Amino acid sequence: MSQNSNGNWDTSYEWKIILLLSLTFGLVGLDRFILPVILQSPNSTMGMDLGLTPEQGGQLAGYLGMAWGVSAFIMGFMADKLGRRAVLVPAIIIFSLMSAFSGLATSVMMLVIVRVIMGLAEGPVASTGVAVAVEASKPSRRGLNNGIFQCMISLFGLALAPIIAANLLESYNWPVVFMLVGAPGIVIAVIMWFVIREPLKQAAEAGKGGANESLGFSAVFGMFGHRNAKVAPLTLICAMGGIFVIAALLFAYLTAPEVAGGLGLDPLTAANVFSAVGVGGCIGQFAMPALSDILGRKITTLASYILAAVFLYTFSQTGPESTTVLWILLFFSSLFNFAALAILAGPVAAEAAPPGMLASMAGFVIFAGEFIGGGISPIIAGGLATEYGLRSAIYFAACGLVLGFIVALFMVETAPRKVAMHAGKEEATPPM
Repeated sequence: MSQNSNGNWDTSYEWKIILLLSLTFGLVGLDRFILPVILQSPNSTMGMDLGLTPEQGGQLAGYLGMAWGVSAFIMGFMADKLGRRAVLVPAIIIFSLMSAFSGLATSVMMLVIVRVIMGLAEGPVASTGVAVAVEASKPSRRGLNNGIFQCMISLFGLALAPIIAANLLESYNWPVVFMLVGAPGIVIAVIMWFVIREPLKQAAEAGKGGANESLGFSAVFGMFGHRNAKVAPLTLICAMGGIFVIAALLFAYLTAPEVAGGLGLDPLTAANVFSAVGVGGCIGQFAMPALSDILGRKITTLASYILAAVFLYTFSQTGPESTTVLWILLFFSSLFNFAALAILAGPVAAEAAPPGMLASMAGFVIFAGEFIGGGISPIIAGGLATEYGLRSAIYFAACGLVLGFIVALFMVETAPRKVAMHAGKEEATPPM
């Protein structure tokens, strides 16, 4: 890990790498979530130029999510095998280029191919990023640092993306906007190459265990001994489903006429309401994992799920008369939904991993959540919206959150502080 030779924790490296990971994951969010905003913006001709409908936009989000999930697992394993830098830096370069190439698409099929490749490149940033953050973090700050790093996808992708897209579309056409948002990632990749460390490779070379090139695929089948290694992927599907259904279809629900099952808001007002998803998600991903360091992973996850479901259902029953109420309800629903995601994909996955397989475990948990929750769920919700109206997609997301709460009941507590307290109590109890 990131300790100096004298045994003191290297906080300088810890905060540098968390800053870089945060900026990187923010760009992932911006590049990923700006597409539905551009597609549905009245100032963009993207839908008309490519013949894209909002339902196809949901399918694009689904394809990207499935690609993200598969690569998060496979490339997480490769990061354990070959090292963090060899996986993370090329991934950042590729997803940045694919964001720019989205602006060069001349057909729906070409855009699908570009976005799938983009998902394949973004998946390793999630799984390997969790591993790098955990390795750099002092154990008592593990939840906090993962929260800081992961919350940037909400801030950039769901809070700032609508604002950035709206302003850029005032001056540029949609292909140029995609190219502009893809450029910063190349700079981050170069800086990351010189900063990132390889603690597991160093440990392997020193004969202290850890991951190295001898790690075989057979090791994958032995990494599910911890109960949370089985529970976390299942419950994360529900958190991811809630988030990506909302990300793909909420703007359409806000702007569709009331006769068509929407709220009939004008695009600017809808964008302001939609920003609650990003603001709430950012705060939830930052604050709740940090709180789980103190209260515990399980109780914080359970509370996040049930509160997210309650606020989302209440949002679905609220009319367009008060956009402030809509914003507040969406803010709290997103805060708790993203909180569950961040806790499960970050510290819970890391603390369930066997030695030397941190990125592999994080990758598998993210794979399950992304492939089904982030990939298949928006496609199902898009079909429900077409058949039964846009509000049915919100009901679908809320039901998924309730299911996530039920599955999370089977988690075991792994927060270091809570585990240490429990162990201390057991030691203090005299044998019968």
